[in-house]
Amino acid sequence: MYQKPRSAYVHIPFCTQICYYCDFSKVFIKNQPVDAYLKALIKEFNDYYQIKNLRTLYIGGGTPTAISAVQLDYLLTNLSRNLNLDQMEEFTIEANPGDLTPDKIAVLKQSAVNRISLGVQTFNDKYLKQIGRGHNEDQIYESIASLKKAGFDNISIDLIYALPNQTMADVKENVSKALALEVPHLSLYSLILEHHTVFMNKMRRGRLNLPAEDLEAEMFEYIIGELEHNGFEHYEISNFTKPGFESRHNLMYWDNAEYFGCGAGASGYVKGIRYRNRGPIQHYLKAIAEEGHARLQEEELSQTEKMEEEIFLGLRKKSGISIKRFEEKFGLPLTDIYGQVIDELKKDGLIIVEKDQMRMSKKGLFLGDTVAEKFILE
Repeated sequence: MYQKPRSAYVHIPFCTQICYYCDFSKVFIKNQPVDAYLKALIKEFNDYYQIKNLRTLYIGGGTPTAISAVQLDYLLTNLSRNLNLDQMEEFTIEANPGDLTPDKIAVLKQSAVNRISLGVQTFNDKYLKQIGRGHNEDQIYESIASLKKAGFDNISIDLIYALPNQTMADVKENVSKALALEVPHLSLYSLILEHHTVFMNKMRRGRLNLPAEDLEAEMFEYIIGELEHNGFEHYEISNFTKPGFESRHNLMYWDNAEYFGCGAGASGYVKGIRYRNRGPIQHYLKAIAEEGHARLQEEELSQTEKMEEEIFLGLRKKSGISIKRFEEKFGLPLTDIYGQVIDELKKDGLIIVEKDQMRMSKKGLFLGDTVAEKFILE
């Protein structure tokens, strides 16, 4: 019997300003039909997918806290309306330091949300401006203090390193300021240049001075060492946690589990089918009104693609992949399919196989997707 997904992702595509590195599905909030969008989103969540029993729910964006306190209350109340909250382990919402007004924090406090992911990116006002962020360093401290005062202890912050012109000293300062906040979860991403972003256009014109790869590797190594020294576990390529504060929702992705995806441009994985919703907001609204859902692309994965995804996602975790679980799931021993690739990567010191686990080495983690791509069968 088919087991419905126990996780859901909900997309709020509105932002108060557009960052120079971001290629996510998003729009500038001014003059947008926010109320109509939230109504359509709730219809998709409650009527089309009839979501009731979840372990994790994640509201991302865009910037979910770009909407007003009244709209935020409407969203959270209606998402929770049919949910069995006793089963909910983690309910995360993304927030921006500049958007967390006292009335929005009050709404969050009385909702079922129990985890906040804060888009800090850097503590340096000069760099914040340079990457197109709308907040400043003081607002970061104000937001964290207000959230803690409201009773939120499960707070995660996002930081980006290897920014244009960034030095090792800048990274050290960022890490020390992040540690001083005493939050239990940190996500640190190196800057990736995406198509159709301000940064990509600048780079094409030769106007983006990025750190060299060996400096970026040094930054990555410093971050891991410093955070581990301060009691954080490096449990996934970009993620660090104090004991018990892992992102359960993201672990679901890395375990290659199925999940609902609701909202404009959202992706989901249900009944072996990966799907993507229509992105432009008016197209999304029209589809929900006419069909109840907004799926645009659907792809049923083959056995080979499922195995590739299992490895690609699983290798992101520090613990890697259980060889036994892989065989149970796919009915084939891992070494029968990937023996040669595994031998080569072991020889190059990029992966480690110990007992039942296959995982990346520190060198492998820095190269990340490059290592995982070796498992894609032509």
